[in-house]
Amino acid sequence: MNKSSIKHHKIGFWSIVLLGVNAIIGSGIFLLPNVGMKLFGPASIIVLLFDALLAFVIALCFAECASFFDKTGGPYLYAKAAFGNFVGYEVGFVTLAIRIIAEGTMYVAFATALSGFFPALAHPMAKNIIVTIFAIALMILNISGVCLTTLINNVVTVGKIVPILLVIIVGLFFINGSNFHPFFIPNLTHTSNFATAAITLFYIFTGFEGVVVIAGEMDNAKKNLPKALVIALLCVAITYIAIMVVSIGVLGPELANTAVPLKSVFEKLVGPWGGMLISLGMILSVGGICVASSFITPRSGVALAEQKMMPAILARTNRRQAPYVAIIVSTCISLIIAYSGTFTALAQISAVSRFAQYIPTCLAVLVFRRTKQQVGHSFKIPFGPLVPILALLTSGWLLFHIQTSNVLWGLGALVVAIPFYFITKQKNQSNK
Repeated sequence: MNKSSIKHHKIGFWSIVLLGVNAIIGSGIFLLPNVGMKLFGPASIIVLLFDALLAFVIALCFAECASFFDKTGGPYLYAKAAFGNFVGYEVGFVTLAIRIIAEGTMYVAFATALSGFFPALAHPMAKNIIVTIFAIALMILNISGVCLTTLINNVVTVGKIVPILLVIIVGLFFINGSNFHPFFIPNLTHTSNFATAAITLFYIFTGFEGVVVIAGEMDNAKKNLPKALVIALLCVAITYIAIMVVSIGVLGPELANTAVPLKSVFEKLVGPWGGMLISLGMILSVGGICVASSFITPRSGVALAEQKMMPAILARTNRRQAPYVAIIVSTCISLIIAYSGTFTALAQISAVSRFAQYIPTCLAVLVFRRTKQQVGHSFKIPFGPLVPILALLTSGWLLFHIQTSNVLWGLGALVVAIPFYFITKQKNQSNK
């Protein structure tokens, strides 16, 4: 067959929507509703609405930026085009850091999910042992060149959607209205608690930016991607709010004291077997996400190395074409992160780190409206500069109210990137 007659299959509109939903819904919804209840009581439903709106305005900024490009690249591409090589490098570097932080967070999520099935494992030493064994096993699997991405993706999707739907559908019939009173608990209702709850729960909305990165593989990306992002985020927000309402309505104050909220909800509804069913789904889902992440994260490092943004050694492969150096490096750093805290603490840091992508992208919208006026694009956010400015101000307000150490951990990669930028720049110039 002639090469020119081969049509490359592109991802269609509804596939992009499903990809977006799948990218956003992860481990957080299984493990974080208790944090909302603990920090802000039943009014944590309002925190979720706030997070959904923030994610929505940021997603609109991503959508407008994406409409200028058909190339793959996402936030790195936008930052470089808007602000030049240095800022582009910073965002590209931090993209890898975000993946590594997220992977370490996922390891802890897996250990937490496992402790829901085996309560004897619910202590820090057991957590560290579990994440070590799991991470090393995944590292060996990846170095050996085994690729289970498609199978794992199917398992993850079923593993997370079925338990969530079960909890919502059954739980809606057993909501106790008195559990929502008082809606605003006086000793919890203040700004610092709201901000802490907001940045922690914002973690469950992250992931939409990953869909933008593969714009080059989508059918008519300029037209389809913006609309698909909005629809996906709307579906996710409705699902999360339903989970929060059911969790509070069924467990009430007990919700604040459980480490595995969805398991506790279903256990109360249908008995111990229900709790075990949700735990099994959670373990399959989170474990599958870890497997997929352990495959993707090192290859993000390889991509940076191939673009001469990181040391070339990261792109080195073995005889099975596995990037073993990148795999070992990303696993070791992810493990250090996993050892450093609980799932809740790491979820906060992971959420904070995403703003190193979000803020430059929101700023890029304002820049592109001046510099790319002649470039055709199918999507423009309405109301002039209002939405990107609102996204920037809200993001800034949220970060301002977050514990300083978490901001430093989350955005520290921006500082680490600076010497790498000048080293690689000098090396690239000397190789010309």
